[in-house]
Amino acid sequence: MTDTRGQTPPYDRFGGEQPPQHAPSPQQAGQPYHPPQAYPSPQGGGGVPQAGGAVRRPRTGARTTPRTRKARLRVAKADPWSVMKVSFLLSIALGICTVIAAAVLWMVMDAMGVFSTVGGTISEATGSNESNGFDLQSFLSLPRVLVFTSVIAVIDVVLATALATLGAFIYNLSAGFVGGVELTLAEDE
Repeated sequence: MTDTRGQTPPYDRFGGEQPPQHAPSPQQAGQPYHPPQAYPSPQGGGGVPQAGGAVRRPRTGARTTPRTRKARLRVAKADPWSVMKVSFLLSIALGICTVIAAAVLWMVMDAMGVFSTVGGTISEATGSNESNGFDLQSFLSLPRVLVFTSVIAVIDVVLATALATLGAFIYNLSAGFVGGVELTLAEDE
């Protein structure tokens, strides 16, 4: 019986004795053996060195400044739990700043004498004497102003947190329809 499959390549043989060599193929007659490569070598095609040993050199007119990498990303979903936590902390910070600003503003206005001047103007306008007139400075005392500002700050914390969380839910719904907000980010050099 004659084998019609042809010669078995050397890399298909598993150990043991090699079969007897027949006459070399015309491809292998005068050339050294080069095993097959998955990727072509930079020297030329098929892993065979090019004539003259040519080496690839970089272009002389190449750009020397590095190219800025840019990535186009899309915010597809905002996690409502993380939005709620961040907005809660930011609104608490804003509430504390509001209370401090109100206290500083009251102290500055009291040092300038605004409350006594406005109280005197109100007493003159109403035509009442000093004993039973309206005392603006006792009505707008610092503790009363701070309590009022604190109540406003607590309401602001609750409303800002709820609105930001609701905004995250609404964003997720709209991003499902239109794909979300697209951002282009560039690498800083």
